[in-house]
Amino acid sequence: MSFMTAFGVAARSAAVAAAALAALSWSPNARADEAAGVQVAQANPSWIDPKLLAEAKKEGSFTLYGSMNEEEALPLLKKFETASGLKTEYVRNSDTGLMARIMVEVRANKQSWDALQTTTVSKMPEQLFVAFDPPEAKNIIPEARGPNKKWYGVYANYNSPGYNTNLVKKEDLPKTYEDFLKKKDWVGKVAIDFSDREWLRAMYEHYGEAKGKKLVDDLIQTLKVVTTNGHLALARSVGAGEYAVELNNYTNLIVNVKLAGGPTDFWVVDPVVVFFGQIGVNAKAPHPNAARLFANFMLSPEGQKQLTTAGRIPTRPDVETNPPGVLKAFEGHKLNVSTMTSEEDERWMKRFKDTFSQPR
Repeated sequence: MSFMTAFGVAARSAAVAAAALAALSWSPNARADEAAGVQVAQANPSWIDPKLLAEAKKEGSFTLYGSMNEEEALPLLKKFETASGLKTEYVRNSDTGLMARIMVEVRANKQSWDALQTTTVSKMPEQLFVAFDPPEAKNIIPEARGPNKKWYGVYANYNSPGYNTNLVKKEDLPKTYEDFLKKKDWVGKVAIDFSDREWLRAMYEHYGEAKGKKLVDDLIQTLKVVTTNGHLALARSVGAGEYAVELNNYTNLIVNVKLAGGPTDFWVVDPVVVFFGQIGVNAKAPHPNAARLFANFMLSPEGQKQLTTAGRIPTRPDVETNPPGVLKAFEGHKLNVSTMTSEEDERWMKRFKDTFSQPR
């Protein structure tokens, strides 16, 4: 069973089960019963383990290091605080900035973080993280469960091109990367983030080393591709019309700008890179129980639904995307699930920098 098929089957199964349960439990007082059930669920979220919560409350708070922008992270943390009664501190930085900060702290034998939520948990030394098994992890797709239970995917980063709908017509979108070379009117109007080494690797694997390298080189030379710094900034730049097209970006960020009213959208071209925003718990966490509880929250329906408000794609098949049906666009396409090691990441980052110019 393929990655996308597993997503679809699980989602349909969840829907059928919910419908069956509703049919069996209907009564003349169904609406009153439902309202009461909602109140109970809100008062006692499914992700709260009473024993773990009791231990976490002894710790009182926890510190999350993350790369998610504050507009998304702070409402998420607020939901957790309201339900758990715990206080949180959020330290935000880029993926590379967080990795560097943590390694400095390790050398200084300083432990100021409890959990790390970013896309690079799997690329860091495994001994930094504790193995744990949050109850909600059984409900996410298997690809989003890290080996040795050291990390879990809280959202899926699908990669795709994006475009400004005021500057490019949908019917003119290329169906393959080779077709990009025909778009002479896009010269100087196409951009990509300076760190998209996962995309570069997928291109080489999809087309083969020689053909992939030639195609990427031709794209850069023919379209005069600009490199920028920051995936969200790139999505906003395309939405604002600074660029007509993003050669590749995180689909959820394109959707994020679209949800905010920007004239932008994504389309799908093979290969499709998929990797995960992951959460891991510090092996020497000052507040380990609070960190574990938060990780379970992130994998729960409540946490995942909150993530979708900004367009992020959940790793639970029973949580719908926002807007609905985002994943259907990827059905039938060639998916490349990326879980590079630190050494592989460094090697492909160097190849990307050698291939593309530095960001402006």
